[in-house]
Amino acid sequence: MSDFSNKAEDLTGKAKEGFGEATDNESLADEGRADQAKADIKDAVENAGEKVKDAANKVLGAFKKDD
Repeated sequence: MSDFSNKAEDLTGKAKEGFGEATDNESLADEGRADQAKADIKDAVENAGEKVKDAANKVLGAFKKDD
């Protein structure tokens, strides 16, 4: 999933939460909070994956310099 998709899911979650709170629909508000949490988790996983790739590339780069 892309960063754009995560942002869209987060914004949808915020809208659901707000509408649920405005209409006293706690179930919808909870669903919105869950959508936001999922988007945050996906962002964190993607960022962690990028950091791992960057670290691996640095290690590989160090070995290539020694060749």
